[in-house]
Amino acid sequence: MAKDMAYELIDEIERLGTPRILVIGDLILDRYIWGDAERISQEAPVILLREDSQETRLGGAANVANMLRGLDAEVTLAGVIGADADGTLVVEELTRAGVDCSALIPDEERPTTCKVRFMGRAQHRHPHQMLRVDRELRHPIRTGIAEKLLAAILPRLHEFQAVLISDYAKGVCTAEVVRPLIAAARAAGLPVVVDPAAGGDYSLYRGATGVTPNRSETHKATGVEIRSIDAAFHAGNLLVEKFGLDMAFVTLDRDGIVLARQGAEPVHLPTRIREVYDVTGAGDMVLAMFGLGMAAGIEPTRLCRLANVAGGLEVEQVGVVRISRKEILTDLLHGSRRAQGKVCQLDELARHISARRKAGQKVVLTNGCFDLLHVGHVSYLKEAAREGDCLVVAINSDDSVRRLNKAPDRPIFDQTYRAEMLAALESVDYVVIFGEETPHAVLRALQPDVLVKGGTYRDDEIVGREVVVEYGGRVKALGITPGVSTTEIVRRLRDAESASIAIPLPIPKPERRAA
Repeated sequence: MAKDMAYELIDEIERLGTPRILVIGDLILDRYIWGDAERISQEAPVILLREDSQETRLGGAANVANMLRGLDAEVTLAGVIGADADGTLVVEELTRAGVDCSALIPDEERPTTCKVRFMGRAQHRHPHQMLRVDRELRHPIRTGIAEKLLAAILPRLHEFQAVLISDYAKGVCTAEVVRPLIAAARAAGLPVVVDPAAGGDYSLYRGATGVTPNRSETHKATGVEIRSIDAAFHAGNLLVEKFGLDMAFVTLDRDGIVLARQGAEPVHLPTRIREVYDVTGAGDMVLAMFGLGMAAGIEPTRLCRLANVAGGLEVEQVGVVRISRKEILTDLLHGSRRAQGKVCQLDELARHISARRKAGQKVVLTNGCFDLLHVGHVSYLKEAAREGDCLVVAINSDDSVRRLNKAPDRPIFDQTYRAEMLAALESVDYVVIFGEETPHAVLRALQPDVLVKGGTYRDDEIVGREVVVEYGGRVKALGITPGVSTTEIVRRLRDAESASIAIPLPIPKPERRAA
């Protein structure tokens, strides 16, 4: 069965590892001043903000590094800070986040770029940005500072698996820095992904693996106004061809991402519509996800889908907030309930169960032949699903059904059909086929929180109980639906066929045993 894309992306997240990534670019300190906007000032026709709190956050390349730490990457950040209190605060925040700051160069002639946002609440709720004040210099860094920056990173390129350039046009990403860095990184076999400056000269990024311009930036770089997906295709191809890129990721906010590549047709990767609270930091989050995925070798179209999820989660936050792998997994799991992709091999399923556990979910497993799916099965599986957040159904293979001394003409449906029927049920999250006579190997591999069984069993009679109890899980019998069983249905069908009559089957309410 072809895999649902959400399940494939879950697999990719589980295989990411902890790559080492170099981020270089313009560091920014974002300061937020919060308060209630209560009245108009008596001194001038302006809104008066009564401050009640302040908050500082990392922005620009510093935020990209911070986002990568949230995604469990190892990060070294290179850039320039001022020899001032804001620069000290940036380094303290980065160090607290676990970022290697050894390649940050202080410059006594520049201030640390700082953006102060005044956030007003109307009637003590609904915060909105009222004003932003920037303290910065935008002219290029001096040659001596550029030389120090390159000396701090070029000898260390072998330590990294990807390079990210975050260009906010504050003077760090000059030709003197960017061109030799791209050349050295590509010579070392490292992917280089650039978040370009708005309105910047893209020839600066020539030879990079990819760029991540948004709709407006792509228009400025190519002259193509992005009013349709076809226009984005054309603009993406222009970027690739004109600037010698491997690919271009044109980010289109609510329309997702267009991926243009050398030697391939461009593709559009749509995204789920989100409730947008604040777009601040969304571009940094997307760049961080691209860098992480490139370092891990994720195929570009899948990487675009992951970037859509990560960016979508970011815009649902107010301000810049780190998004974790757990949050991405939870979002993917939320949308992975379709039958396509539910049937898994055991090793693949183990990765998904690991992802579910990281998302804080409780896993339930049941097993059986499920030869002829009937109302008793459906009722029992619904009840089993209520025991946790994720229900795994392990079914006996055709050979193991025969070995369990069933009638010679059983199973009636082969294992593929049985698996597909179960996967079509909304209560079922995964189906796995096992060839042994007992589910012991499946239980050991997945270690579900709860093992349930339908039928006239006591808890201590359930096969596999000893395995589950040994690792600290729970076992529960759920009872049966009276008058309905596969054996009884088969007997009635055969009797009906012999007599050439129709015999209705009872559909009683299920009988539940006490927990």
